[in-house]
Amino acid sequence: MTSNSYWQRLKVAFQYVMPQIYLTLIAGWFAKQKWGVLTHVVIKAFAKKYNIDMSIAQKEQFSDYASFNEFFIRPLKENARPINQNPTALCLPADGRISECGHIDDNLLLQAKGHFFSLEDLLAEDKELVETFKNGEFATTYLSPRDYHRVHMPCDGTLRKMIYVPGDLFSVNPFLAQHVPNLFARNERVICVFDTEFGTMVQILVGATITASIGTTWAGVINPPRHNEVKTWTYEGESAVKLLKGQEMGWFQLGSTVINLFQANEVRLADHLSVNEPVRMGEILAYKK
Repeated sequence: MTSNSYWQRLKVAFQYVMPQIYLTLIAGWFAKQKWGVLTHVVIKAFAKKYNIDMSIAQKEQFSDYASFNEFFIRPLKENARPINQNPTALCLPADGRISECGHIDDNLLLQAKGHFFSLEDLLAEDKELVETFKNGEFATTYLSPRDYHRVHMPCDGTLRKMIYVPGDLFSVNPFLAQHVPNLFARNERVICVFDTEFGTMVQILVGATITASIGTTWAGVINPPRHNEVKTWTYEGESAVKLLKGQEMGWFQLGSTVINLFQANEVRLADHLSVNEPVRMGEILAYKK
């Protein structure tokens, strides 16, 4: 075994034994603290380490952020991420990199080379949703710590259901996606189901180690608290939530992953999308078939 292979195995093994929830709780507590100059020094060091472009943030100065949480979900300047206005196109929901994308083979999605996971596992055994997306299309966008952490709508949509699924908190970086089976379907996640002119669309916010919180614009912070069972909210009639293309729908307090699902024969993924390709929110994700 080469030394590189040894260290790779060690990194994977550490993910299984480390106290994921406690590390995440500690990170969440730290991120909420308002320690003045100390907070600003740490934010500056973080931004330097990850080469974060502050020129596109509404607040460019580190001293403008009272806590790490404020910094993590910093809004961008208007027009920093133009939304493609083609009415037949859907837009990417977040800044990051394409982890995988393509066709759902019956009920199987590609996680990384050699690793697949099922719609049943991803969608928490919701039989109706599983049938809806068989043989459809999917795209997985990975948000690194350096990326903009708010998530937006690929198209106009009406929210019909939100499902919170408890789970593990493995890191979701590309290395772990290649080495931890069923990664996205075993991690904590929030599944959002929308009616759109492109058919039913799901947008899933996947949790991860140190991702201390996931929130949506209509329900606020979903976690914490972390529940031990699947929880479902439905939105009908007056409670239906309507969002526009490019409008913010949620956020991560530190980076993670967004998975989009589309029904069969409804959309064609953009030809330029490829694995590990950097992408920006508002750029074209797919076209209506």
